[in-house]
Amino acid sequence: MGEFGQALVNAATLIVEFDRDFIGIVGLSLRVSLTAVLFACALGFPLGAVLALSRFPGRGAVVAGLNALMGLPPVVVGLVVFLLLSRSGPFGVLGLLFTPTAMIIAQTILVTPIIAALTRQTVEDLWSEYGEHLHSLGATRADTIGTLLWDGRFSLTTTALAGFGRAIAEVGAVMIVGGNIDSVTRVMTTAIALETSKGNLEMALGLGIVLLVLALAVNGASQLIGTNAMRRAAQA
Repeated sequence: MGEFGQALVNAATLIVEFDRDFIGIVGLSLRVSLTAVLFACALGFPLGAVLALSRFPGRGAVVAGLNALMGLPPVVVGLVVFLLLSRSGPFGVLGLLFTPTAMIIAQTILVTPIIAALTRQTVEDLWSEYGEHLHSLGATRADTIGTLLWDGRFSLTTTALAGFGRAIAEVGAVMIVGGNIDSVTRVMTTAIALETSKGNLEMALGLGIVLLVLALAVNGASQLIGTNAMRRAAQA
């Protein structure tokens, strides 16, 4: 068996035997990314809905800016958060730098524009279809937003999954603000980079396999939700 084959076998062993360090890294990755996506959804869903229903001068520029933010460079976000949380920064007194909280903040900033932009498009499409009906019923702005968000819940679930996919695979920002500290801020992406540089292919491959499985699971869930949504729409 070649070196790569042996490393793959050892990586599978780490997964099957629930290696303590391995599980700790995976668990922290999921905790950080899921928390960041939760905050991003709490911010992005209402922001996207309000933008979809609002009409004001410069709205096109705001929408274009929001869409552009979907491609925020992670290292730039990491640098900005680092400067804000460093001892000389405005929030340095909180002592959040090189903690999971700093990583959550960075990932939330990265994911929120994605959630908001996709939500805006979903709600805008729904508004064009149901807007007149809601207006005739005398629905308030809050009622309209709530109704459209609920009606688009399947599409918005796919949006949240897209945000999770971005968060869990991110490395630049979390490396900068987290520091890749063992048993403290080391997540799957930063651990893969470190272990590969050290030649520890077993750990790197094992974490890579988990990341790949998560990516496939997110994609599969998105496909399933989209299919079910189309089926419900056809039956309605």
